[in-house]
Amino acid sequence: MHNQRIFLSPPHMSGKEQQYISEVFESNYIAPLGAFVERFEQSICNYTGAGFALATNTATAALHLALRVLGIGSGDYVLASSFTFVGSVNAILYQNAHPIFVDSDESWNISPRLLKKAIIESPKKPKALIVTHLYGQMCKMDEIVQICKEEGIYLIEDAAESLGASYHGKQSGTFGDMGVYSFNGNKILTTSSGGMLVSDNEVWIEKAKFLSTQAKEDAPYYEHKEYGYNYRMSNVLAAIGVAQMEVLEERVERRREIFELYRTLLGGYDEIGFMPEIQGSRGNRWLTTLILDKTDPYKIMAELEAENIESRPLWKPMHLQPLFQKSIVVENGTSENLFNRGICLPSGSSMSNEDVECVSDVIKKVLK
Repeated sequence: MHNQRIFLSPPHMSGKEQQYISEVFESNYIAPLGAFVERFEQSICNYTGAGFALATNTATAALHLALRVLGIGSGDYVLASSFTFVGSVNAILYQNAHPIFVDSDESWNISPRLLKKAIIESPKKPKALIVTHLYGQMCKMDEIVQICKEEGIYLIEDAAESLGASYHGKQSGTFGDMGVYSFNGNKILTTSSGGMLVSDNEVWIEKAKFLSTQAKEDAPYYEHKEYGYNYRMSNVLAAIGVAQMEVLEERVERRREIFELYRTLLGGYDEIGFMPEIQGSRGNRWLTTLILDKTDPYKIMAELEAENIESRPLWKPMHLQPLFQKSIVVENGTSENLFNRGICLPSGSSMSNEDVECVSDVIKKVLK
């Protein structure tokens, strides 16, 4: 057993965080807003090519703001990837709207064919689609964007796991009407907690900013004509984000190296399959994920845990969650099959090659 635990995706600091946090303390702008919030927002725009950005306290808050700004409300239908984390779709419930879950195809991401079918079968025309770029791998955005344009449906990208991923050279989160990134503790870039809403539509971002600061009207006193939220990011966390953005490309490259090392070490086993990277895309390989044809994945996870190594199953699809048992789903069994057969392996950018080899050795031992 390892003395030091190998975590799934631990934070990896750049070394500049303490310096920037000290600058925040010296300025005394500890609370939400401040120079580093603006710097962080601008750094995201510079990196991704997004026109405008809004830093929030969580990615779920950013998704909620996106739905609110786009006019999604009570009784509306919102299409969503089923193979995802619940944070991707909770905001639909916040707006008293109804999710319609769409299953995956061979890419593990949302199926464009099933997406078309879901639109046809919806009780009324859906207003939006929240599409998740799973585990840092891009969806088939050419087809998805075209479908949304033809149908007049808003496209919101849940790029929580995919900052640094691209499709035909265009960054994830910038294909749709609005995009969302996450900076949770286990993400490729972390501020401990936080999110970012991006769009090329300045009016939408300004509306989201207004709503995220309690919808306070422009007056010398507190005047409110509609309800808002306390959703802004603090200047302290933004300082961490600025430091992290300076090394984002290094983090992406290291995670891709880790994936390739896993594939080299485990690729010789016929029963193992890795999450694919669709043609024309560059995933950030936030997590290295694999599926097994014969071996029980929980047996491997138990052996890894015995060696003080963290792992976990793939996401349980939303249409299998008790919370959504009455929701509409267009499914083909793909995500359920992946959930039953899959494992997420330790993938943190601070892992050494020896750590990757150690994880692989445990898996090999079980397979033999």
